[in-house]
Amino acid sequence: MIEPSAIFDLSLGNQPVLISMPHNGQEIPDDIKATMTETGLAVPDTDWYLDRLYDFAAQLGASVIAPKYNRYVIDLNRNINGENLYPGANSTELCPTTAFDLSPLYFADMQPDEQEIARRIELYWQPYHQALQSEIARLKAEHGFVVLLEAHSILSHVPRFFEGQLPDFNFGSNQGESCSDELVNAIEAIHFAPFSQVTNGRFKGGYITRHFGQPQRNIEAIQLELSQATYLDESSLGYDKSKAEQVKPKLVALVETLLTYANSKAKQVK
Repeated sequence: MIEPSAIFDLSLGNQPVLISMPHNGQEIPDDIKATMTETGLAVPDTDWYLDRLYDFAAQLGASVIAPKYNRYVIDLNRNINGENLYPGANSTELCPTTAFDLSPLYFADMQPDEQEIARRIELYWQPYHQALQSEIARLKAEHGFVVLLEAHSILSHVPRFFEGQLPDFNFGSNQGESCSDELVNAIEAIHFAPFSQVTNGRFKGGYITRHFGQPQRNIEAIQLELSQATYLDESSLGYDKSKAEQVKPKLVALVETLLTYANSKAKQVK
């Protein structure tokens, strides 16, 4: 068994907000590398640099968790039963076999079989989700209320998933099931201009948002899918500092809004 510290990084905060970055990891274990194509090894579909974009979060008192391994190893934001979160849409699997551009990730006949998928669930998926569960439980025990922010990013143009250009800030609340209208309204009141913003558009929240967001139990979850055009040179996938400096204050405002909301709710619960 791999030690949890080798699977993910967890920063424990003292406020009732947890930020999860399940697609931020870039590593691939050596045994899996041996089966992968150049595309697979390049991990182009990573949620690049989210740890850098949200480097202020720990100082604000939020807890932060992010895996070390890439989504190509196993997608932590998918249900292990293989459920398609967007029925009818072309979605990637629990253990993806193709990149977003449909390029193969594995050499012929080397895709993970059921036994290999089960192994990856045990080694990589379960520890991350157990840590999520434990940290949410810790924060709820301390504060009585928790907000989970699922932090993601994606290229602004991915024809496989959506037509045209994606809005800049894409929030998902599973159509209002994972958090309250009050929280959504507080987020939408943030001045995002000049960036565009939408709630429950193409992205409505993945498995983690849908599974852990339980407002009736004082656990609310919201997903943000941030367009990488706001902080990357998308052609090279390189971090664009000048762009990032413009979008980062909006992320600070978002996390501060979540903290204000969560603390106000925590006071009501107590």
